[in-house]
Amino acid sequence: MITVTEQAKERAVLLMKEENRPEGSFIRVGVEGGGCSGLSYKLEFDNVLKPGDQQFEDKGVKIVVDKKSFLYLIGTELDYSGGLNGKGFVFVNPNASRTCGCGESFSV
Repeated sequence: MITVTEQAKERAVLLMKEENRPEGSFIRVGVEGGGCSGLSYKLEFDNVLKPGDQQFEDKGVKIVVDKKSFLYLIGTELDYSGGLNGKGFVFVNPNASRTCGCGESFSV
């Protein structure tokens, strides 16, 4: 399962509203090769399910991840860090053995 913190939920709901996302939109989370640690996170809004997608809902926020990425993201929490030194959305991934300084890439 992939979960979201209250801060991430509030920010995602606000962004979806600001971007006039259609009813049924969700957060699509994924992993792709690249970044300074080997794997990078992908995060976007979507409203079209693809074959093999895994679906979760936490705190009223729907999260979708493709089957391949799910293997790297099991148990991950999506957080949001704002403020002067905030990074935006942050992945707290228990499967990552190493992460880069910016938190946007990882290795297992």
